[in-house]
Amino acid sequence: MWPTRSGDEPVHARSPLRMRFWLALWGVLWMIAGTVFFVAVDQPFWAAVTAALAAITAVDMVVVLRHIRQGPHFQPGRDVPPYEPTREDEEPPRPKRLP
Repeated sequence: MWPTRSGDEPVHARSPLRMRFWLALWGVLWMIAGTVFFVAVDQPFWAAVTAALAAITAVDMVVVLRHIRQGPHFQPGRDVPPYEPTREDEEPPRPKRLP
């Protein structure tokens, strides 16, 4: 069954950070394997490309882990109820302007 919608998903969308973490881990593993392969077949350019992609993906994993550990503000779990939908007669809060 699909999860209950709150009615204002574009405003309060929930990010699939755990899925992004596992996909990034999969990418790091493949890029490391590619780097090892290209070093073994003496292709330094492609080895450098795959090593750079592995580094970029590893940085992405660190950012995702940081957001996950910051708590429900960035990654609400299943125990966090959906946000209250805004009423049509209310205007959404506007960001404060800096002087």
